[in-house]
Amino acid sequence: MSHYSGNIDDFGMDTISLAGPLEAKLQAVRDAGFTQIMLAARDLVGHPDGLEAAVAAVRASGLRVTGFQVLRDFEGLSGHLHDYKVDIAKSMLEMCHLLGCRLLLICSSTSVHATSEKQALVRDLRKLAMLAIPMNIRIAYEALSWGRTINEFPQAWDIISQADMPNLGLGFDSFHMFATNTPLDEIELLDPEKIFLVQLADFMWTEIKSVEERIATARHFRVFPGEGVHSEALAALVTRLHRLGYRGDYSFEVFNDDYQQLPLPTVARRAWRSALWLGEDVLRRSVPLPNQIRLKRRMGG
Repeated sequence: MSHYSGNIDDFGMDTISLAGPLEAKLQAVRDAGFTQIMLAARDLVGHPDGLEAAVAAVRASGLRVTGFQVLRDFEGLSGHLHDYKVDIAKSMLEMCHLLGCRLLLICSSTSVHATSEKQALVRDLRKLAMLAIPMNIRIAYEALSWGRTINEFPQAWDIISQADMPNLGLGFDSFHMFATNTPLDEIELLDPEKIFLVQLADFMWTEIKSVEERIATARHFRVFPGEGVHSEALAALVTRLHRLGYRGDYSFEVFNDDYQQLPLPTVARRAWRSALWLGEDVLRRSVPLPNQIRLKRRMGG
């Protein structure tokens, strides 16, 4: 582990950036210097030796699980579709609990079968949060930029506020904010204690004009913070969140087909450089000196 790690422990990678088996991903992330990792359900259910072996590998890695993703198209359904999604949600919560993870991500619905009636969305998110309480799991609700009804973070925040559950908060994704050109000033509406996770990614396109471009870029052409054309905007965003009082985790959610063709250590090192840039250059955190506390005690004695 790098001597810098204690200074940027709130930054982590997402397995979506890496190819290969789960154990190799865990090792690459740990060897790069990270202390946490974002996992997806497919990381567990796709393990050749089954769910229990996947959970054991995660625990043996020593990495903290940032969060577990992602529950899709949950809110706004009715009848048998609603019942079906509740069963899916329960299974996701159970896997999250097995990992010892305390955060489940849910993204805003894109389903044409979902109602746009806000009270129905509020009711369903409140129900999900209640299901998660016995497992001590928090729910982070994220606005997809192509969401059917909720597609910007201020809309997600409004639904979260109306649901008014202690374990329901915002999953903030920089890509979707940039894709919808949501003003940075809207962040001032948020309660930093209710931001449960911030996902960061840069991308190469200067402007995204259509929903189709948002989807294509989100799933294939993101890059790590500082590698794309939105580095200054990302720096401003992270600085603004810090000034607001956010002290939670940052996860690099970078979908990139090119990264899937590179050796795992190469991709992990790129992510580590991004973490250093954000921690040392953007947030200007000082690097702790070796034995600094011991020296102060001797001088004071």
